[in-house]
Formats: sequence, C-alpha cells, structure tokens
Amino acid sequence: MSKFRDIIDSPSGTKIILQGNAAFALGVIHAGYHAADGYPGTPSTEVIDKSLSQVQDKITVGWSVSEAVAVAVGLGHAISGSDVVVTMKVPGVFQAGDAISSAAFFSGDAGAFVFYICTDYVPSSTQHVIDPRYFFSSICIPVLEPRNHQELYDIAATAADISRQFHTPVAILVSGILAHSEGLVETKAQRIIVRKPVPKNMTDWMCLPFIARNNYNRVIQERLPALSEWAEESNLVNITTGDTDFGIITCGINDIVVREALQLLNLKVPILSLAKTNPLPKKIIRKFWGSVPGKVFVIEDGYRFLWEKITFMGLDVIGKEETSTITDWSPDTVLSFLSEHIKKLDFHPVRTNVDIKPAARPASICPGCPYRAIAVTIQKFKKQKKIIASFGDIGCSTLLYFFNALDTVLCMGASDSMRQGFVLSRPELAGKVVSIIGDSTECHSGLDSTRNGVFRNVPGVKIILDNRITAMTGGQCAPSSPTNLSNQENKFDLKRAVEAEGCRTVVVDGFNLEQVESELKKSLDLANEGVFTAIIIEGDCINEVAKETTIQQLEFDYNICVNCGICNICTGIELDEDKRPSFTVFCTDCGPYDQVCLQICPKQGAIYLPEKADKVDKKALVAKSFTYANDDTPEIELLTKVLSKEDLPNSIRIAIRGIGGQGNLFFGKALSELALRTPFSEMRIVKGDTHGMAQKGGSVISLFCCGNVYSPVPAPNTVDILVAMEINEVLRDGFLDLLKPDGILIFNVFKALPVNAKKEDYPDFDEIKKQLPNFNIIEADFYAAAHELGDVKGLTANVVALGLLSTVKPCDAIPESIWLDAIAAVSPNERAKNVNFSAFRKGRKL
Repeated sequence: MSKFRDIIDSPSGTKIILQGNAAFALGVIHAGYHAADGYPGTPSTEVIDKSLSQVQDKITVGWSVSEAVAVAVGLGHAISGSDVVVTMKVPGVFQAGDAISSAAFFSGDAGAFVFYICTDYVPSSTQHVIDPRYFFSSICIPVLEPRNHQELYDIAATAADISRQFHTPVAILVSGILAHSEGLVETKAQRIIVRKPVPKNMTDWMCLPFIARNNYNRVIQERLPALSEWAEESNLVNITTGDTDFGIITCGINDIVVREALQLLNLKVPILSLAKTNPLPKKIIRKFWGSVPGKVFVIEDGYRFLWEKITFMGLDVIGKEETSTITDWSPDTVLSFLSEHIKKLDFHPVRTNVDIKPAARPASICPGCPYRAIAVTIQKFKKQKKIIASFGDIGCSTLLYFFNALDTVLCMGASDSMRQGFVLSRPELAGKVVSIIGDSTECHSGLDSTRNGVFRNVPGVKIILDNRITAMTGGQCAPSSPTNLSNQENKFDLKRAVEAEGCRTVVVDGFNLEQVESELKKSLDLANEGVFTAIIIEGDCINEVAKETTIQQLEFDYNICVNCGICNICTGIELDEDKRPSFTVFCTDCGPYDQVCLQICPKQGAIYLPEKADKVDKKALVAKSFTYANDDTPEIELLTKVLSKEDLPNSIRIAIRGIGGQGNLFFGKALSELALRTPFSEMRIVKGDTHGMAQKGGSVISLFCCGNVYSPVPAPNTVDILVAMEINEVLRDGFLDLLKPDGILIFNVFKALPVNAKKEDYPDFDEIKKQLPNFNIIEADFYAAAHELGDVKGLTANVVALGLLSTVKPCDAIPESIWLDAIAAVSPNERAKNVNFSAFRKGRKL
C-alpha cells in the first residue's frame, strides 16, 4: 500500500492497489478539484483523513464541525469558482438536509459542487439503513453509484463535469463495502481545471420564496430533461449480452456482486448495469427489457428505489418483496433470490452445521479508554437506583451500552435534548437521569442542546466525554483537539464554550475513579435543587498516546485476590472458570494514566505495580521487545524466477476472521501487495474488511481475492483458505460455508474472552474440531511464536500467520522473495520491515 502523497504524481497507466475512498480521493486530485470539506463519518472518512489531508499543497481541505456546515462551506467554495467535494455518510445527508435541498435548486454559473456519500446498509457503524435515493430524487439531484474501484476513481471527474455542465449539485452514492475494500486502479492523466471567475451577480444563490419557485420550475423544465438525455448516452450505463432467457438490471457495487455470483454457476446472463440511478436512462431500460425473452430481475442495495422507478414505467420486473429485509447483497443472497424464481438454477451450496454457538462479542471501548471510569460509575449508580436512565449519543460513547451505562441513542447531538424532554415531563426525576455525549459530537450539534437546557431552565446532568479527538472514525481532529487539519493551533476552548452557554461547568480527570464518582454524585444532588451541570470528563484517547506507555506493568497477587470478578471491566483482563483474573495481550496499562482496574479493586494489593516497574523505562521495554530486529537483518532474495500465469492458480481467495486489535487489516494489505507483484495484476485484485464499530474489540473479517474474481464478498464454497485468528470467531454465521470442499482451515490457538463474558459461555476448541471432521485443519499458536521472538505484546502474530499462509496451497505457488517484497512495501520503516521479516520466516517454519 502506497502513501497517498507518493502516488498523486503517478504517470498515466500506473496500476495501484487502493482502498475505495483513496481511489476516489486520487480521482479528485487527478480531476483537478480545488477544495474538499466534510465531517468524519465511517465509512467515508478516509477520503479526507488518510488521503486529501496529506496533500494540502494541492487542494484546500478541512473538517467542518458538522455536515450541514460542511455543505454550506462547500457551496461557498463553488460560488467562488472552485470545484469542490463534500464528504459524509448517509445520516449526515439528513443532518444537512436543509442545506442540501436548498442548494439543489440553484443554477448559477459556479464551480463543480459534488457530494460524496457512503452508505452502510449492513450496518457496521451507522444507526439506520435508510435509502437516501428517494430524498435526492425528490430534490432533483443526479445520483451516481460507482460499480467498482476503477470507476470510483474515474467518477470524480465525471461528477465534476456533470455539475459544471448542468449547473447542479451531484451526489456520488458509494457502497460502504466498496469504500472500505481495496482494488486495482489504473491511473489516468491529470487535468488542470481553471477556477471560474467570481460571479458578478450573487443573487443566483438567493432563495426568497418567489425566487425559489422560479428555480424549481427551471430545474423541472430544463435541467432534468437535459440530464435524462445525457444519461441515455453516458458510459455510466453498460449492457452485457448473455445466453439465458432471463436478465438482470443492477446498479452500483451489485454489478460485481452479481458477476461473482453468476460465475459460480458458469452462467452468461444479459445484464443492464447502471452507475447512474437518478435520473434513469429510460430508453435504454425499455430496450433492454424488450430484448430479454423471460423474467427481468432488479438487484439493488437499499430499499426498492430502482424497482419502483422501472415499475412506474409500466415494465414488469421482479425485485425484492415489499417486506424484504435485504439491504445489501452478497453472491449467496443473489443466487438464493434467483433460485426462488428460476427453478432450473442449480444452486445447492454445502452448508456447515455446527451445534455450537459462538460467544457474543459486542464492540467494546478500547483497553485504556478514558470512558471506562464513568462507565463503571454509572453502572454502579444504576444498580444502586441513583440513576434510572442514561441518554446517549453517537460515537465511542455509544459503546457504554454494553456496560449498562447508556440506554438510548437517537442521533448526533440529541442526548441532552432527550434528557430535557424527559425531565420536563417528569421534573421529580431530574436528579436520576443523565445524558452522555462525546466532545466532537458536542461541537457538532450538542452545544445546541446545552444552550436549550439553559434557555428552558431544565435542571440535570450532562456528561461530556472529552478525549480531544473524533475517535470512533479513526482519530480525526475536532474543535476540541489541539490543532486543526492544517496543523494550525486550535483557538476553540470546549470548557469556555460550554461555560458561555450559562450552565454550571466542571472538569474532571477521566482516569480518576474517585473524582468521577464524587462529582457525578454531587451534580445529581444539585439537579434536585434545580441546577443544570455539564461535567467534562477529560482523558486522551488511548490510540493517540505514545505507544511506549502502553506496555502492561501491573500484576496480580493471588494470595490477596478473592476472585470477586469486579476487575473484569476491560478486554485487557479475563477471568477463568474460578473467576481468577489475568491480564491479556490487549492490556494497555491505561497508557500514561492511572489504571482504572487498580482503582476499582476492593482488595488493596490484589492488583499492584511491582517496585521494579517504578524504575522501568517503558520506551526501553519496547526497544528491547524485538531483540532480533538489529541482529542479522534478513535481506530480500533476488527474484530468480519470473512468474507466469501458468505458474499460478486461476484465482486465490482467503478469508480471515479475528477481533479488533489483532491487526487483521494488515493481512489484506500484504496480500494485495503480493498479488500486485504477480501476473494477477493483469487480472483483478480485491480486498474487503470490516471497519467502524467492529474495530473496537468486536468481530472483524478480512477478505482477499485475486485472479478471475469480481467482488470483495466471495460466494459460498469458493474460498481456498480460512484463517481464524481467534478460536471463537470461526463460528460466526456463514464463515465456514465460504470454504471450498478441499480448502484449508487454519486455527490460531488463541482465546480472547469478550468483556463481561463468563468462561463457561466460551466454546470448547476440541468440541469445535469434533464437529468439523471433514475439514483440512492446521493448528498453530501465532502469539507463542511471536513471544519466542521477543515480541512481548504479540504485535507480529499476524505476520507470523502470513508466514504459515505462504507455505499452504495455493499460496505456496508464490516464491518467498515476492512475499518478503510485499511485506517490505507495507512496513512503515526499516526497523518494522526487519521485525516483520523475522516474524514471517518464523511462521514459515511452524
């Protein structure tokens, strides 16, 4: 994987493996955009965060405090003559709905005005699965749905051209699976777009009622017909001929999902594939429908927008049922759907039935998170009936639900508004309810609720969790951060801003359990006296602190420990069958702060800091943890053999399951770079990953496919190798069904008990294996191998796994030297490369 700055000047025709968001960002640069704005929202964040923010000498880019603000900033850029893109996820569309719908009917001569919106129809990290195409259709905005990574790169230029030509905003609606998967992209020549001059008449962007009526009429009578005519001739519409008597109309990412599905049954089906779904190319649709002798099916994400539009044209097509809950398709669901209507289809995949349920693994706040002290405090107060309800918000704070410390979530910024409504109806309960919100969300729209609480004189407690970052989406800067995206000093002060609203404002240390509990009790008592308090709980996100501070130092004294289980508040600790606690590889020692488990333990000395630890330099510990790194540094062998297609299988498909924190995403990055160095680069390379809330200690899956493949989501019975980095995760629904009959299942003999789970809830490994008698199973302990190399935290266990993977068919067809070259490409520096080489070679010897 290349750093974004290193690839922006790539010559035309360069082939690069890129995440979907990065592919679009590169397309933005190569299409000549002048500006980008947005608000962080998984799965759209990386367009700015990991990509455009790295080249601020090429483009004006920044994070705004909300989607609505970003849209208005974007319109300002466009009016000034700049081509601009505004990024967000689907809920942001509705948060910015007023600004978007008003801007939709302006027709002034401006720069391109493009929205980049990612869906999350699973959902993995979003609170709803609403199909926004209905909204965009109602406000007459063109909707583009890219179908693959190459088109995601290309569509940046297409959208800008449409916007300028037709004087309209354009919405690019991208599947979250496409945005967060990786694929092969071939670059094109960069173009230079000259900014349009500043308009002399700014009244083209006025929306007084009589002007708004004229704007609406112009859009309906002039713009829409012109866009519809353009759609009939656009390269965003493709027809694939076939020899079956049925056909498929599809759009967006489902193009490659459908092709992956049909390939399994070796079917050549007529396909009408759309990358533009508003307005539709009605002439082409009618012609295609008329050319198919039998049934025509509609496969689309979201609800039934496409099916409804085509049905309204008077054409008989078959789509999802009105009550269908399918919002995103897989090859499995596509073939099952088609089989229901076409009996001659021979789709009977082998299903693996295991009578063992996996232990539930909900997403969790990270080990060392500054929210843990308030979580256990609210949990305690709820048990004591001091708190009866906790109104929550969007972000990492949502995960306090799994501590029974949070009960409700509506939308960004709404937590205290909900509390206020509750208290206005039940004033006698003002001292028994709280609201919880993160710092970036408070700056997004929560301050409006704070102001409303003061304005309405509603007593109570609002808890603002300030980790100085937008953490859930990957650590983007917020108004509460020390600097903004341009690394300028941030002059905004969260405490002063909240104080200025007029409520009692208190700041406490998020890692001081006694202080957190004392202040919460005091504030609840004051609420009964009519006081509105905002408690700002401060503590850095553990992912932002120096890594040398996260080496575990605490120990248990089992002579004092009474096995009460109270310390089981974190994935850094697990209990055995007798509630005997032990630290896991995920312990971060709470970074440079006071460890919460040490404070919550009721038996003094049961958890303790050894005397020697007071004198231990954690930075030195890290330096010594890979003692082999500077010894006998391995060199990459010269490539003695040039691979041809004949040396390789038709395709390679690998699926890896684990939990957030095991480095599973590294697998796909390394495998993608590997494939890029082989003849697979002339075919297709795709990789898919789970992102979002699943990263926070929850289940994670990484999928890699290369060769004669289409989709990052494989069909059942097509995957060559399954890797379970954690034993329990092999039981996740559908995972075993992916494996070919002669495929290989690799187990990492490693258990990680979910937080608050009981040992008896965890499945027995031997019992799992007994129910898989026909599987080709390889067992290995990747963490033990990493420890043997001096890796005290097991950070290279994933690279050890890659080493073993390289010796297993069909991966063993690729020489070791190419594997090492790929690993070097994904290693951030020379030292990391040497560490990874040693871990990889350790894996090859297992």
